[in-house]
Amino acid sequence: MMRRRIGVVLVLALAAGAVAAQQLYRWTDEKGRVHIADTPPPPGAKDVHQWRVTASRVAEGGSEPYALQQARKESPVTLYTGPDCEPCNDARKLLNARGIPFKEVSVTEKEVNDLVKLSGSASVPVIVVGSATQKGFEESVYHRLLDDAGYPKMGMLGPRNQQAPKPGAQEAAKPAPAEEPPRGPYAPGAPPQRSQKR
Repeated sequence: MMRRRIGVVLVLALAAGAVAAQQLYRWTDEKGRVHIADTPPPPGAKDVHQWRVTASRVAEGGSEPYALQQARKESPVTLYTGPDCEPCNDARKLLNARGIPFKEVSVTEKEVNDLVKLSGSASVPVIVVGSATQKGFEESVYHRLLDDAGYPKMGMLGPRNQQAPKPGAQEAAKPAPAEEPPRGPYAPGAPPQRSQKR
């Protein structure tokens, strides 16, 4: 009787572990695009890799899924937005719904020149995924950029709730200007003074 209970408990534990693990595949298609998915690659796929991801690690606050780590490392996402911009809100909602971590820059007068150099325009939103830049918001284009960069597809990651940056937050985050070093004969690093004999 005792052995039967132990056997049932062991079978249930193994079944629970099998449910928590997910098989992921990474491959390159004939056009050179990298894919990461939970379905096996099609015939003719190149550079095929597969690994098991345990969902419990992520659910317990562990590390991010491998596919997300790689995509973030190789193609970080930055979203340039402005206040009272409905397309900017739509872009943020898409990234949050897909579970994509991103940096958001609220463009002020100081950042306009940088934005023009980056995108050729001062209009927002602008998304940068690795080396790809897209002006404006178009849902299908955003998904394609994220797919091409290897980010997990919609529904594979839990949603996020990243809010728009508060006005002035970037100003507060900038380091204060460096203080001028002390001067004078007794300042740190000043050459030693020669004593004068009388």
